[in-house]
Amino acid sequence: MEMDFNNHKAGFVNILGKPNVGKSTLMNELVGEKLAIITSKAQTTRHRIFGIVNGQDFQIVYSDTPGIIEDPAYKLQENMMSFVKSSLRDADLLLIVVEFGEKDVTAYWDKIKHNPAPKIFIINKIDLAENQDAIDAKIAYWKEKVDADLFIPVSALHKKNLNLLFEKIVELLPFHPPFYDKDTLTDKPERFFISEIIREKIFLNYKQEIPYSTEVYIDAFQETDDINKIRAIIFCNRKSQKPIIIGKGGEMLKKVGSQARKDIENFTDKKCYLELFVKVRENWRTDDFTLKQLGY
Repeated sequence: MEMDFNNHKAGFVNILGKPNVGKSTLMNELVGEKLAIITSKAQTTRHRIFGIVNGQDFQIVYSDTPGIIEDPAYKLQENMMSFVKSSLRDADLLLIVVEFGEKDVTAYWDKIKHNPAPKIFIINKIDLAENQDAIDAKIAYWKEKVDADLFIPVSALHKKNLNLLFEKIVELLPFHPPFYDKDTLTDKPERFFISEIIREKIFLNYKQEIPYSTEVYIDAFQETDDINKIRAIIFCNRKSQKPIIIGKGGEMLKKVGSQARKDIENFTDKKCYLELFVKVRENWRTDDFTLKQLGY
């Protein structure tokens, strides 16, 4: 029997902000699934990732975006910022995220303040505040700076005020039939999240420029009833980076592979045989063909 969606709400709720303000943590908590990479390093999110939450009479399509970079340094960063632009075009509701100590969003607020979508201004990481007075002062500060529909202080990491945020999101959603089937969690295929899991381990295990100079490509993905056999290639930017990624006696690559395999098994609920290879693809971050191959 066809469902009646006359009183159904649905919309694209797009999350924007500078790098490392907690956008991915926030979306993962709102969706209830780990869909986006979370590390202490900035600029870990490179794609636009949808996370879909369904209720009987609503569907929220959350969208995590790369942190806003004012002056992209190379083609990869330019393409990452194109995901941000697309999230402004289709937004039904914008979540603007700042961290507690942040003081200025002028550079990007001027670009979005005229967007017709309602805006919730989210002050994240309030667990860093000394007391409630400090939080109230911060809300008052931002109310003077920006013209948003709502100001909500949260701690995504500690799940503080997320229920309130969720309620306000549902209130502001437009009436619309669902955009996706009601059992859909995300728009990305399984192999995308497998590559993201591997990339997260690279961010956690290497320092300096290595995480920002690498990308993961799933070269083969063979699925059976009881095991996934995966071959993944880690592209790096320069020849000198390859031995660092592999490590002495292959130690570092084995460590990354072991950590990734455990998370992949948890994510897919199935055993995993994972092979990792490192290849040099010089200047891949500026090469249109490689960026297209990698989904940018």
